[in-house]
Amino acid sequence: MSLTETTKYYEVEPTVPVAPYLGGKIRLAKKIITRINTIEHTAYCEPFVGMGGVFFRRNMRPKAEFINDYNGEVVNLFRILREHYPQFMEVLKFQISSRREFERMVKIAPNTLTDLQRAARFLYLQKTSFGGRVSGQSFGVTKERGSRFDITKIAPILEDVYERLSGVTIENLSFEKFIPRYDKSTTLFYIDPPYYTNENDYGRDLFRRSDFEVLNELLKGLKGRFILSLNDRPEVREIFKSFNFEEVSLKYSLAKVTTKTVGELIISN
Repeated sequence: MSLTETTKYYEVEPTVPVAPYLGGKIRLAKKIITRINTIEHTAYCEPFVGMGGVFFRRNMRPKAEFINDYNGEVVNLFRILREHYPQFMEVLKFQISSRREFERMVKIAPNTLTDLQRAARFLYLQKTSFGGRVSGQSFGVTKERGSRFDITKIAPILEDVYERLSGVTIENLSFEKFIPRYDKSTTLFYIDPPYYTNENDYGRDLFRRSDFEVLNELLKGLKGRFILSLNDRPEVREIFKSFNFEEVSLKYSLAKVTTKTVGELIISN
């Protein structure tokens, strides 16, 4: 990493998230990161980091970075990666990809495990589940490709993520507490909540539809800058109508034959 005197940002090597995650922003990340790089800020914050679909793909960072997720499994994985990386790799070393093992893991209550075992379980399920789903997971397998859980491929990514998390503060707060805690005039928030109508996709009661109104009120009083990405719906436009909208069309493949075009909004102040 090198510090550029004129910008006061560090150059960082982009990496990929450690596992798939529903709504991971793979198709939108480049546009969002380009926008992030045009906004002056001394602190960067993500209240809904998930697997870090935007966070880890960035190529520049300020000195202060704060990531957060209300899902304790996400936060535990990142904390273990940062603080106990060698021990974590030992736990993962002999893991195999199998439907029976997947179904066994799904049935285990996370709070009955050690933090290391819990992080390994979460990563295994995210890597082997269909579509990166967080709840209602099913075993994912593709006839045209190898195992979804291949430690020889996962290990280099985990090492990159471990190094990238150095110096990053990791929180496990609700967005209502996280945003005010780190808000200041030179802070930039990238905000990636669940899509409207998909509030329970990341776990029951982690985010409610009424929370969009709460988020809107928080953003109205924000001292810093924000970029918010959401699906383009009339309800979203109405809730966040006091801010700026950029419309984005994205194409998604369906069954490798047809494509579906969906509308997204990049909302900012």
